[in-house]
Amino acid sequence: MVEVIGVRFRTAGKIYFFDPKDFQVKMGQHVIVETSRGIEYGKVVSERRNIKEKYLSDELKPVIRIATEEDDEKAAKNRQKEKEAYKICLQKIKDHKLEMKLVATEYTFDNNKVLFYFTADGRVDFRELVKDLASVFRTRIELRQIGVRDEAKMLGGIGICGRELCCNTFLSEFAPVSIKMAKEQNLSLNPTKISGVCGRLMCCLKNEQETYEYLNSKLPKIGDVLKTNTGVVGEVQRVDVLRQKVKLIVEDENGDKEIQEYKIDDLIMKRKKTGCPGCKQGCKGNGKRKN
Repeated sequence: MVEVIGVRFRTAGKIYFFDPKDFQVKMGQHVIVETSRGIEYGKVVSERRNIKEKYLSDELKPVIRIATEEDDEKAAKNRQKEKEAYKICLQKIKDHKLEMKLVATEYTFDNNKVLFYFTADGRVDFRELVKDLASVFRTRIELRQIGVRDEAKMLGGIGICGRELCCNTFLSEFAPVSIKMAKEQNLSLNPTKISGVCGRLMCCLKNEQETYEYLNSKLPKIGDVLKTNTGVVGEVQRVDVLRQKVKLIVEDENGDKEIQEYKIDDLIMKRKKTGCPGCKQGCKGNGKRKN
């Protein structure tokens, strides 16, 4: 077991572990740490705790110091310099007529490197652009191509729910999201309804997936034949996942069919409907009759 603190370098960014040494670090404080990119200024989001060494992906580096007022001022100046660098790079991209969209600019705390994040449909030859930028900033230049999800995470925005984007507020890393999740949650498969501002499937589909998997496991399938605790038998016409209710097609004494709604706890499985949809020949589901 090793003692660590968790540090973030940007809002909703990935949490990195560092050795706190003898510093009395508190949640919300800023610290100066050594990273693979050099000296960085980060915010403590997790106080001292012990974790197993197997959870450390890289060598554990120490906290250099708790940030001083001078460090805070330098970090603020860097944010201002990033805005100026963004404008300059934007103009250089236009001058070189490159098919790329500049997303954000970032200075390392020690000003040893300037990073430019951009999106593009394909590969971009930006060698001449790098030379041009290096002659302006007189420091190391790095251009990094990112995806549309990373772009949304950096820029932020408002989702179709009316709230700030999850990726920009609390999601540290992106989780895989599939169209199957939308189907299991009975959502419209209209791309405009289940896609975020980035154009990809909404991350919140993953947040509710486990709950829907549990609720769906308690429900029958469309076409199953169920019996109620009062003896009524009917075929499942629709299920309500969140309310845990089922609509059955039942026959009354006169042979007329109607739809009635029941709670799942009031139903017992009688048998499953066999055959193809609309088929009354008793087939195996592949169009072939049983022998």
